[in-house]
Amino acid sequence: MGRTANSGALTESVFYILLRLHRPAHGYVLMKDIAEMTEGRVNLGAGSLYGALDTLQKKGWIKALDEYPQDRKIEYIITATGKQFFEKELIRLKEMLQNAEKVKEATNENNY
Repeated sequence: MGRTANSGALTESVFYILLRLHRPAHGYVLMKDIAEMTEGRVNLGAGSLYGALDTLQKKGWIKALDEYPQDRKIEYIITATGKQFFEKELIRLKEMLQNAEKVKEATNENNY
């Protein structure tokens, strides 16, 4: 879960989960904030979100701040390992954007 076999790319859902978990949050806040960040384009259902959170915890990319909170809302935060994978993804995405801009610019200059 999270990375394709060939490219090492994070799925969009995992990208946004890791992005948002640079600050602690519980599930409902994650769903709400991710939908807000993407203007409703990415809407995570509870099943998908909690499945992803479970997988990300098993990989060591995120951790629960308190396994047994009093209000039953477990907050999560990204780990150092999760930050490493997230940073690699940012580098990959920046490269893609730069390459797209170069091709687009060259195409416009040559009137294609």
